[in-house]
Amino acid sequence: MIDYKIKSRIWIEVGDNVLLGEGRVRLLKEIDATGSLSKAAKSIGMSYKKAWTLIDAVNKSAKEAVVVTSVGGQNGGGTIITPYGKNLIRAFDRINTKCWSFLDQELQTLEGI
Repeated sequence: MIDYKIKSRIWIEVGDNVLLGEGRVRLLKEIDATGSLSKAAKSIGMSYKKAWTLIDAVNKSAKEAVVVTSVGGQNGGGTIITPYGKNLIRAFDRINTKCWSFLDQELQTLEGI
Protein backbone atom coordinates (compact mmCIF):
# COMPACT_ATOMS: atom_id res chain seq x y z
CA MET A 1 0.00 0.00 0.00
CA ILE A 2 1.23 3.49 -0.83
CA ASP A 3 1.48 5.92 2.08
CA TYR A 4 0.12 9.17 0.62
CA LYS A 5 0.77 12.47 2.36
CA ILE A 6 -0.49 15.97 1.70
CA LYS A 7 1.84 18.80 2.65
CA SER A 8 0.62 22.35 3.03
CA ARG A 9 1.49 25.62 4.69
CA ILE A 10 -0.86 28.52 5.05
CA TRP A 11 -0.27 32.16 5.76
CA ILE A 12 -2.39 35.28 5.90
CA GLU A 13 -1.42 38.24 3.76
CA VAL A 14 -2.40 41.89 3.84
CA GLY A 15 -1.81 43.28 0.38
CA ASP A 16 1.61 41.98 -0.62
CA ASN A 17 2.81 41.57 2.98
CA VAL A 18 2.67 38.43 5.10
CA LEU A 19 0.77 39.08 8.30
CA LEU A 20 0.85 35.63 9.88
CA GLY A 21 2.28 32.24 9.12
CA GLU A 22 3.31 29.29 11.25
CA GLY A 23 6.70 30.75 12.14
CA ARG A 24 5.34 34.14 13.12
CA VAL A 25 2.58 32.57 15.20
CA ARG A 26 5.12 30.34 16.94
CA LEU A 27 7.20 33.41 17.76
CA LEU A 28 4.14 35.29 19.04
CA LYS A 29 3.20 32.35 21.28
CA GLU A 30 6.73 32.25 22.71
CA ILE A 31 6.61 35.99 23.36
CA ASP A 32 3.32 35.48 25.18
CA ALA A 33 4.85 32.67 27.25
CA THR A 34 8.11 34.44 28.10
CA GLY A 35 7.13 38.13 28.07
CA SER A 36 10.30 38.86 26.13
CA LEU A 37 11.19 39.05 22.45
CA SER A 38 14.81 38.08 23.11
CA LYS A 39 13.84 35.07 25.26
CA ALA A 40 11.24 34.00 22.71
CA ALA A 41 13.74 34.22 19.86
CA LYS A 42 16.34 32.28 21.81
CA SER A 43 13.88 29.55 22.78
CA ILE A 44 13.03 28.82 19.14
CA GLY A 45 16.58 29.21 17.83
CA MET A 46 16.04 32.48 16.01
CA SER A 47 18.28 35.53 16.06
CA TYR A 48 16.96 38.56 17.89
CA LYS A 49 17.33 40.63 14.73
CA LYS A 50 15.20 38.24 12.68
CA ALA A 51 12.60 38.02 15.43
CA TRP A 52 12.42 41.81 15.71
CA THR A 53 12.10 42.12 11.92
CA LEU A 54 9.23 39.61 11.85
CA ILE A 55 7.38 41.24 14.73
CA ASP A 56 7.85 44.68 13.22
CA ALA A 57 6.42 43.39 9.92
CA VAL A 58 3.43 41.86 11.74
CA ASN A 59 2.71 45.11 13.58
CA LYS A 60 3.01 47.15 10.39
CA SER A 61 0.71 44.82 8.43
CA ALA A 62 -2.00 44.49 11.09
CA LYS A 63 -4.79 47.00 11.57
CA GLU A 64 -3.86 47.30 15.26
CA ALA A 65 -0.74 46.60 17.30
CA VAL A 66 -0.16 42.89 17.79
CA VAL A 67 2.72 43.30 20.23
CA VAL A 68 3.75 46.13 22.49
CA THR A 69 7.26 46.49 23.83
CA SER A 70 8.54 48.38 26.81
CA VAL A 71 12.10 49.53 27.22
CA GLY A 72 14.25 48.42 30.18
CA GLY A 73 14.24 50.08 33.52
CA GLN A 74 14.47 48.87 37.07
CA ASN A 75 12.52 45.69 36.28
CA GLY A 76 13.75 45.40 32.71
CA GLY A 77 11.74 45.73 29.54
CA GLY A 78 9.34 43.30 28.04
CA THR A 79 7.06 42.45 25.20
CA ILE A 80 3.38 41.61 25.46
CA ILE A 81 0.82 40.35 22.99
CA THR A 82 -2.18 42.67 22.76
CA PRO A 83 -5.75 41.36 23.00
CA TYR A 84 -6.01 41.96 19.24
CA GLY A 85 -2.83 39.91 18.74
CA LYS A 86 -4.21 37.06 20.84
CA ASN A 87 -7.36 37.07 18.72
CA LEU A 88 -5.25 36.88 15.56
CA ILE A 89 -3.31 33.91 16.97
CA ARG A 90 -6.55 32.08 17.85
CA ALA A 91 -8.00 32.82 14.40
CA PHE A 92 -4.86 31.55 12.66
CA ASP A 93 -4.83 28.38 14.77
CA ARG A 94 -8.51 27.76 14.02
CA ILE A 95 -7.98 28.26 10.27
CA ASN A 96 -4.90 26.04 10.31
CA THR A 97 -6.72 23.26 12.19
CA LYS A 98 -9.67 23.39 9.80
CA CYS A 99 -7.32 23.33 6.82
CA TRP A 100 -5.56 20.19 8.11
CA SER A 101 -8.88 18.50 8.88
CA PHE A 102 -10.05 19.19 5.33
CA LEU A 103 -6.79 17.91 3.86
CA ASP A 104 -6.96 14.76 5.99
CA GLN A 105 -10.48 14.09 4.70
CA GLU A 106 -9.38 14.67 1.11
CA LEU A 107 -6.42 12.36 1.57
CA GLN A 108 -8.81 9.53 2.42
CA THR A 109 -10.27 9.83 -1.08
CA LEU A 110 -6.92 8.69 -2.47
CA GLU A 111 -7.25 5.30 -0.78
CA GLY A 112 -9.65 4.15 -3.48
CA ILE A 113 -7.48 5.31 -6.37
